[in-house]
Amino acid sequence: MKKIAIIDDEKDIISILKQLFDRNGKYVIESFTNPKNALDISLKGEFDLILLDIMMPQMNGIDFLKKLKTSSCETKVVIMTAYATKEKIAKCESNGADDFITKPFPSLKLLEEKVTNLLE
Repeated sequence: MKKIAIIDDEKDIISILKQLFDRNGKYVIESFTNPKNALDISLKGEFDLILLDIMMPQMNGIDFLKKLKTSSCETKVVIMTAYATKEKIAKCESNGADDFITKPFPSLKLLEEKVTNLLE
């Protein structure tokens, strides 16, 4: 069974995403509100995919992504952000993000499709 980590400082977002990905029983979901706590586990390759917010108080998602992708970790990463500038998107892509989605989500179905495509 595939493992997904949701890393976001907004508990409402975590709740919505857990419900979305828990409902079909295809995934094991772990969530973190503090990216520093998630980084150690993620660096061990514990997850198949990470849904990662950019703007968090303890560590921003781009720094998290850089640390993850400079290790030998093969985890797929979907960046989630409300601040989707061209520069941010380019920075995420150049640091190894596999996909990108804006918040509020255009549709949960679109997010679900992105995750499914990356995990197949």
